[in-house]
Amino acid sequence: MALSEVFPEPSSAPIDEPSISTLKSPTNILDPGFDLTLRPMRYPYFYEMYLDGIKNTWTVDEIDFTTDLNDLRSGKMDSAHIHLVKRLVAFFATGDSIVANNLVLNLYKHINAPEARMYLSRQLYEEALHVQFYLTLLDNYIPDQDEREEAFAAIHNIPSIRKKADFCFKWMGSVDDLDVLDTNEKRKDFLMNLICFASCIEGLFFFGAFAYVYFLRDQGLLDGLGSGTNWVFRDESCHMNFAFAVVDTVREEQPELFDESFKSRVIEMIEEAVECEYQFAEDLLGGQGVNGMSLADTHEYLKCVADQRLARFGIEPIYGAKNPFGFMDLQDVSELTNFFEKTVTAYQTGVDGEFSMDEDF
Repeated sequence: MALSEVFPEPSSAPIDEPSISTLKSPTNILDPGFDLTLRPMRYPYFYEMYLDGIKNTWTVDEIDFTTDLNDLRSGKMDSAHIHLVKRLVAFFATGDSIVANNLVLNLYKHINAPEARMYLSRQLYEEALHVQFYLTLLDNYIPDQDEREEAFAAIHNIPSIRKKADFCFKWMGSVDDLDVLDTNEKRKDFLMNLICFASCIEGLFFFGAFAYVYFLRDQGLLDGLGSGTNWVFRDESCHMNFAFAVVDTVREEQPELFDESFKSRVIEMIEEAVECEYQFAEDLLGGQGVNGMSLADTHEYLKCVADQRLARFGIEPIYGAKNPFGFMDLQDVSELTNFFEKTVTAYQTGVDGEFSMDEDF
């Protein structure tokens, strides 16, 4: 066999390669491509969000779990409280991983503005930080390795958490295989992904979880969990606001996407999210509620949050619910503002001693 047959001569035909001169500057934020131009900046408010995120940097080392361990092993918490905590940390261990995966696989790919991608890069760091917080939480709360591993497998063995995961994959998975958003229908699918992420996962599932944490703190329990959740709450609120700002930008650039059928899809998704979270509440609260936190009040709170998310998109509330939890009143305003102006000087990540949660995950 001739050498030329094994190693044929390279073709002399010209190869079309992308160049700067052939790259088309996007008109809208969801236009296909990979815009690299930071000046002039098309969406400076995303850059401001990035700078705000940098200012709010925190570390897990600042969280002190000492009093938490004392609360867990001192008998201050009954079996209902222990069950609530175990379900809560099991969800936390799963939820942020779903968010981070979607951020990398979908949001970064399709939001075509470098200043917005700067913020998404910052958000990805924060999602990893949250996972580190939950890892440290579990290491302190559950010293037994097998129990910890079971908690991290909650998506497989706890039906109420698996239902929430299935919801996420249903409403966000439709864009997993999309390389470009070159039609209005594809852009609507992406917007549903973004609204699901902002309104349902971070805006409802996590806000529901935060309510349980602040309920415990209101009872003088698990101060370390409450302190760390303050930071996470701040981050998640910023993530949600970023996603809302992207939706607002798309609405301004392409208002034709937000027709009545699209609005109906959003309402359907929100209703399904409330049902998923209510089922989780039934599991977490044991069907009868925990002393000081009834299942009926929790359902009312979830519907109130859902109405707020719908109103953010200009959709009339569908539940007409009111917030029954006084301990959640300040979470969006002065308390968090004051908290994040503080510098934490005493912290501890590992706590000596052991505590065993006997109940199976």
